[in-house]
Amino acid sequence: MTEAASGGSAAGASSDTCYRHPDRRSFVLCQRCGRTVCPQCQIPAAVGVHCPECVAQATSALPKRPSALRRALRPGSRVPVVTYGILALTLVVFALQWVTNGTVANALAYFPPLTPYEPWRMLTAALVHSQSSFVHILFNMYSLFVLGPLLEQLVGRARFAAIYVLSALGGSAAVALLAPASVVVGASGAIFGLLGAFFVIQRRLGGGNVQLIVIIALNLVLGFVVPNVAWEAHVGGLLVGGLCAWVMVRTRRSDQSRRQIALLASIGLGIVVLTVIALAVHGLLPS
Repeated sequence: MTEAASGGSAAGASSDTCYRHPDRRSFVLCQRCGRTVCPQCQIPAAVGVHCPECVAQATSALPKRPSALRRALRPGSRVPVVTYGILALTLVVFALQWVTNGTVANALAYFPPLTPYEPWRMLTAALVHSQSSFVHILFNMYSLFVLGPLLEQLVGRARFAAIYVLSALGGSAAVALLAPASVVVGASGAIFGLLGAFFVIQRRLGGGNVQLIVIIALNLVLGFVVPNVAWEAHVGGLLVGGLCAWVMVRTRRSDQSRRQIALLASIGLGIVVLTVIALAVHGLLPS
């Protein structure tokens, strides 16, 4: 005990009372600063005990562990942040549809004649779903939950987001071209875009995709058979998603990144041009 006391440098190291509780006698010293600590203030250490101040000082010097969200967002993380973000946003919007008794759906659904005045509906339609059947949103969100993480891991977050957004826009453009009088809701166009992209990438990697072809074919057929299903959005999303993936696999080298961005932007521009042509053909452009 004498050796420990002689090694301390703080005032009160030789005192026989706790430095925090002067009315309590103790003969136990902090192994770091040498202050006397009572049983209440003693914090067990690898050797002996430490006082609260020394523990607080040591803890503050340690590097802070990033939060779970920061760990998920940092580069190299395998968490499919974009997929989960789209899932969460779509479910929140669906809940708002019920709370507002359809007001949100009316504000976000895509109706081609409104395109010149509210073009954002071409994208926001992917966030709203039919309130008459839970099967609609369950099918789309389950497909996103299964396909999204796989594709996001293969192409990366930014490219995955580009495929999803462009496929949703492509589906709306196809509706404007083929069914201009329709009111469309749902993420089906974007989901078919993921299917098309996954098909192209899997084929590029040399994997067998017979089962994927069957899944795509069955879903396309259902779109033609089941009433009130916008098969036009399915076809448009499928084609755009496949085209985006084709661009990505052809420009995947690091020195081709600018070319890839330019080509993806060209796809987006092509969707805009196709939409304008469709509106002009059907007489929906403002005079």
